Amino acid sequence: MSLDDQSPDMRGTMSRTVGSREAVEGHTPDPPSPSSSRGTNKWREGGSEEEQSVLLSFEEPSSLTADPPPHPSSSPPSKPQCCPSAPGSSIARCCHGGAKMAALAYNLGKREINQHFSVRNAKALALGAVLLLSVCHAVSWGYFQGEGTCKYLISSGRFLGEKVWQPYSCMMHKYKSSEAKSCLAEQYVTFVGDSRIRQLFYAFVKILTPQYKEEGNKHENIVFEDKAAALKIDFLWHPEVNNSMKQAFLSLSESAIAKPTMVIAGAATWSIKINNGSRGSLAQYKVNMTAIAPVLENLAEVSEVYWFLQDPVYEPSLSESRKMITNNRIDAYNDIAAGILNGTIRKSKVKIFSVSRLISEEIISESLDGLHLPEPSKDISAMILMNAFCNKIVNPIDGSCCQPTPSLTIIQKLAACFFIFAMIAFVSVTIVQRNKHRRNKQCDDIESGEEKKPATATPAASSLEILLFSLSKLGLIMAYFYFCDRANLFMKENKFYTHSSFFIPIIYILVLGVFYNENTKEAKLLNREQTDEWKGWMQLVILIYHISGASSFLPVYMHVRVLVAAYLFQTGYGHFSYFWLKGDFGIYRISQVLFRLNFLVVVLCVVMDRPYQFYYFVPLVTFWFMFIYATMAVWPQILQKTANANSLWNCGLIIKLTFALLCIIFLSYSQGAFENVFSLWPLSKLFELNGNVYEWWFRWKLDRFAVIYGMAFAFIYLWLQKHQVLFEGKGEALFSTKVSSVLLFFSVVSFFTYSIWASSCKNKSECNEMHPSISVVQILSFVLIRNIPGYARSVYSSFFAWFGKISLELFICQYHIWLAADTKGILVLIPGNPMLNIIISTFIFVCVAHEISLITNDLAQIVVPKESSALTKRLLCVAGFLCLLLMLSALQNT
Repeated sequence: MSLDDQSPDMRGTMSRTVGSREAVEGHTPDPPSPSSSRGTNKWREGGSEEEQSVLLSFEEPSSLTADPPPHPSSSPPSKPQCCPSAPGSSIARCCHGGAKMAALAYNLGKREINQHFSVRNAKALALGAVLLLSVCHAVSWGYFQGEGTCKYLISSGRFLGEKVWQPYSCMMHKYKSSEAKSCLAEQYVTFVGDSRIRQLFYAFVKILTPQYKEEGNKHENIVFEDKAAALKIDFLWHPEVNNSMKQAFLSLSESAIAKPTMVIAGAATWSIKINNGSRGSLAQYKVNMTAIAPVLENLAEVSEVYWFLQDPVYEPSLSESRKMITNNRIDAYNDIAAGILNGTIRKSKVKIFSVSRLISEEIISESLDGLHLPEPSKDISAMILMNAFCNKIVNPIDGSCCQPTPSLTIIQKLAACFFIFAMIAFVSVTIVQRNKHRRNKQCDDIESGEEKKPATATPAASSLEILLFSLSKLGLIMAYFYFCDRANLFMKENKFYTHSSFFIPIIYILVLGVFYNENTKEAKLLNREQTDEWKGWMQLVILIYHISGASSFLPVYMHVRVLVAAYLFQTGYGHFSYFWLKGDFGIYRISQVLFRLNFLVVVLCVVMDRPYQFYYFVPLVTFWFMFIYATMAVWPQILQKTANANSLWNCGLIIKLTFALLCIIFLSYSQGAFENVFSLWPLSKLFELNGNVYEWWFRWKLDRFAVIYGMAFAFIYLWLQKHQVLFEGKGEALFSTKVSSVLLFFSVVSFFTYSIWASSCKNKSECNEMHPSISVVQILSFVLIRNIPGYARSVYSSFFAWFGKISLELFICQYHIWLAADTKGILVLIPGNPMLNIIISTFIFVCVAHEISLITNDLAQIVVPKESSALTKRLLCVAGFLCLLLMLSALQNT
């Protein structure tokens, strides 16, 4: 990931792409500002009126972006001038001299700060952090010689909340009965030990069969069999480490019928109790462990062997007959067992299961008798065992513990070769171009013998250089994606929701958003800055929602569903407005939008080996854009200029929108027809996930009316604007005072009424059924509350707007470099310090998203040129690439 700024020519190229990006996002182009400078207008000469309009609407920089340094030729700021009519006093001789000097000092200070704390410097810092953290994690994994997450799973961790265990460095999957049976089919598992191991045996069996009852004599062997799954689990009663236990291990290792796949053993408390905690019993325990250790090592050659260290006891609850079982004595026995099993000359294959001690230390006080394990302790230990054995077999997405790094697919290997080739080509082309430039400029005056001073201007970057440079940066960024979420280089942790983990960050970003505010360039309803602000704060809320795991809290889930619907509402509003006003249905327009939406996702599908539908929001927005395009482009094409000539065409457009709505309703109530349509090849390759289109059906149906609502709102707004019903001057209320007051009142009431309903939801499926029809209530209420007051319409948050400009990249990048395990967990760059980890990972994540946005804009100008002949050739190349991708995908899946 190269984070250096572009060359001057590259920066110029990127600045020229901004307009196309804004048009792609579907916003209504704004008219040129009358105060635009002549220099700004000059470089746009030759462009279409449409491009100039869109570009001018985006021209004002965000306060979060570094101000450009003063031009060398610009004149220094003038000194304060005296007022001719000022009174004689020294203070009054100058008009606001102190204020002017203060403002000048503030602007110079701000410029100085921005020059040091710029986006460029932030990206350089992020790059350094990535390199440093990568080296540290690589060294850490190398130190443990590949044991990594398996070692941590059974040895360390912490409680995230009440009875929720988090292993250090990895994610633990919660196995369902069907998954556990599938993993353990035709397997043989043996538990050997005392009553605590028997408790673990029962907890392990109940993962497979939750209704299993603890029956029979406790001080004898127990057998569990599932004939359907052909699995067998034994418990062998051997409460002491003695010759009897040794013979049991010998029998298991020498069995000619079936050797166990996994053996779990442990004992010590009986030895302490029977011998009244004497020192002699401790010495005998050491002798017996020394004798058993070689037998366990031999057994570990054919089975996975776990030796459970003894959990602590809760001494105040112990009966008189068990008072001699103290935690100090238990620690002494554990030290002997761990020392002997880990003290062999060669590396021991017997795995020490010590994490149960950490678990019990937190909750042993819940034990009924002070000795036996409370329910949470044994259940967590049993689930850890299941993860240790089954994760490498089942490969659950949210179970990264003990999972090996997946092997590279054919497509991933080809992608790696492609990016490496692009980097080599970029370096080669750059060297050739710079040498050529140097030879051309370095010329000697033969007659005078004087050498002319070489020119200092940087040569203009060619399209080839920009292409290769962008691909090189993208290749480095994709390597970071892969190492974060496919390789086992960085750690991962499970999510855990608390109210504070969601609402405190929300309050924090709200304060920042209010603090960074500026005046808008115009006060139109849903103007450019306001829509960027809207997208920005919505995206930040969605990010916090994802990383905090707030989907488990239904009121938050329902409100976030409104945010997703609001984004689709903006899609309908923006693209409809563009087509209605401009009537541009050309292939260039479609290609720009589709490239902007899908480029990053297609690259991630290749690099991360994920289907297109996995990044569900991009297919959703892409589908609705094509839906809007088809609605507006099919005969008859009804535009604003057509309706201006004959108002009856407004009715025609209403009929088209009604027909589109009926199509949506038909598909929403006919799941079979929907699945038949999207299961056809090649649509199935785009919309299938896990072999079916159900996920696509669910996502599509959930916000199916939001786009139509946005299109209808745009039509009504533009009609009212045309008939001069609205007052859109700065500081003016949108309607007359009376109408504005009434609408504002009903909007506030409607907004909070929806929130009360959403907060009172008890059943997610029932609320999801109602959501598509009523989400528009809160969306429209927000739009009116935000736009009716003139003062609210005239300001915006530059903080939120900055994030709004890269909202698409933020949403997609979070899957792999902020979250982890395909959004199921959290990426851990700084282990042991959750707060610092969130700060560092968020900083890198935002820098990467911003850089990808710039790369996408650069490549869009090259891949999607305006010339029709060149565009046709590029589209054929893209079609060929996608066909090749489908062929390779089919090949590697066979």
